[in-house]
Amino acid sequence: MAVLEEYYDIVVVGAGHAGCEAALACARLGLETIMFTVSVDSIALMPCNPNIGGSSKGHLVRELDALGGEMGKNIDKTFIQSRMLNESKGPAVHSLRAQADKQDYSRQMRKTLENTDHLTIRQAEVSEIVTEEINPAGDRCLREREGTSGADSISDKIDGAGQEFGQNRKKYRISGVKTVSGAIYHAKAVVLATGTYLKARCIFGDVSNYTGPNGLQAANHLTDSLKAHGIEMYRFKTGTPARVDRRSLDFSKMEEQPGDEYIQPFSFSTDPESVQKKQVSCWLTYTNEKTHEIIRQNLDRSPLFSGEIEGTGPRYCPSIEDKVVKFPDKERHQIFVEPEGLYTNEMYLSGMSSSLPEDVQHAMYKTVPGLEHVKIVRNAYAIEYDCINSLQLKPSLEFKTIEGLFSGGQFNGSSGYEEAAVQGFMAGVNAAMKVLDREPYVLDRSQAYIGVLIDDLVTKENHEPYRMMTSRAEYRLLLRQDNADLRLRSIGHEIGLVSDEEYEKTCEKERQIEEEIHRLERTSIGVNPQIQDFLMRHESTPLKSGITLAELVRRPELDYIMLTELDDNRPKLAKDVIEQVNINIKYEGYIRRQKQQVEQFKKLEKKRLDIDFDYRQIKGLRLEAAQKLNLYKPVSIGQASRISGVSPADISVLLVYFEKYGGSGNDRSSVE
Repeated sequence: MAVLEEYYDIVVVGAGHAGCEAALACARLGLETIMFTVSVDSIALMPCNPNIGGSSKGHLVRELDALGGEMGKNIDKTFIQSRMLNESKGPAVHSLRAQADKQDYSRQMRKTLENTDHLTIRQAEVSEIVTEEINPAGDRCLREREGTSGADSISDKIDGAGQEFGQNRKKYRISGVKTVSGAIYHAKAVVLATGTYLKARCIFGDVSNYTGPNGLQAANHLTDSLKAHGIEMYRFKTGTPARVDRRSLDFSKMEEQPGDEYIQPFSFSTDPESVQKKQVSCWLTYTNEKTHEIIRQNLDRSPLFSGEIEGTGPRYCPSIEDKVVKFPDKERHQIFVEPEGLYTNEMYLSGMSSSLPEDVQHAMYKTVPGLEHVKIVRNAYAIEYDCINSLQLKPSLEFKTIEGLFSGGQFNGSSGYEEAAVQGFMAGVNAAMKVLDREPYVLDRSQAYIGVLIDDLVTKENHEPYRMMTSRAEYRLLLRQDNADLRLRSIGHEIGLVSDEEYEKTCEKERQIEEEIHRLERTSIGVNPQIQDFLMRHESTPLKSGITLAELVRRPELDYIMLTELDDNRPKLAKDVIEQVNINIKYEGYIRRQKQQVEQFKKLEKKRLDIDFDYRQIKGLRLEAAQKLNLYKPVSIGQASRISGVSPADISVLLVYFEKYGGSGNDRSSVE
């Protein structure tokens, strides 16, 4: 029977935040790219919270923008409120967060995709990956055990003979995909970014619908093809709260949450003056004991506790029933009431996701101040979906056993739009590098939050949806959201996704920062009445001798801007340059120490390991360590040191062995 056949350089499966970034990266690098979606109306859909950014997530978006991604530019076009979070704390944890007009966000991203050269959008369900086997002798591969729960430890995959999961498995090379209609799309690389659509099931109370988010079509066939290729799958869960009618709310009983007076854009390419506009407000209210009592009385009807829901949910974004059970002594929980857009009355009840029955939802929401007469537009629900065990991926996000197949987003077992977008971008970039026969790009933990995120996914066991947090980054004082362009613009330019003009702007910014810091370090002021009066007014210790302006900036009670009246020769500088000057001088000692820590980290990262090395041959290495190393196949001593079950003593054995016998591949210049 004749079937449609087409040829592309790269296929991207999925058009959520990961798929959009992957497809744009590939197409902008000049590769013929096709992106599949179950519905073109779901491109860049925001099925859950109507915002971009937030604690640590804002870092990811700004890093993505610095590398040449689209999310930051798109939210700058479509936000309706913007706030910088954690401003009362140090700069390492400042995070930008913007409320989006959900429909406009999706519309603008779709417009960008549709007007990108080399990019084709196709509405169809991909049902199979098409491969060719490249090691037919690997018949001893271990398939997923029937009935094995996604929550089981991967260590359980080790059989009685000590043969590790993944050892001697069959290996394949990707050659394309097939859709449910039988059409074949040949490709040199494929990026999977299926989000929460694989065998998705939406649940509240006794209602269970086999659909994707917002009632969209689920993708029910691809999982079987992946399992047939030996890919281990997990079953995860996430949830979303009800959407309610704005007209039924009483905002007089809530606390108003306005946007920032001065709006800082997400994208380093956006002119800050272009985003200074009127903003809408969000609102804060709280649950109470009456709310909690209704929930407790109906826990037996919750699919989360009855066993109806099998997937593992996110620890750091629990449902309201989870919160009530896990924190029984807490008298109230915050509920943020957030607008979904400028042209809809739908409001999102952030912090109150649930899978309780419909009648219970109505009862519990009406106990919350300001929601006494609430009308629900869309019920809250939980959604289960298939995703992969991300330990099967290289740091480049390519599958270890399927050459040319890359993976990004919630399909990798993470949560959040921002986590998805950065993974999709890196998967797309490295798929393009594969096709272009260039070395892959892998950001390490000292370079970016993106590096921390991906390293955690491919190195550590994750049995629940992974969420980025500032506490996960060891070098967070260096990885601030304000300096993402200074850290990563050069890499984006090298990849080919940052223009010469944008790169030159960053180089000029860096030059201005360095010159101004140098000037402040060399500019001294003496003891005079004007200086002493200034210090007294700002409750700062008077001078006994001359001092540099840089030394005054370092005082906790002072900063660069405050010293303007003492600095007659100060040049006129942009806000972002001033910010960097102030931070770099004020935190100089902490930054220097963290850079020294990074140098030690880099030494272990530079000691490369052969991904095909069999660690059972190293005498003196504990059995558990050998099994874990063969299981995870680390690409460096540094990555090996972060694997659970590999001790510092084991790392010492590895260092001694490879120093004596070689074979670690130290001369390799890049990470696969």
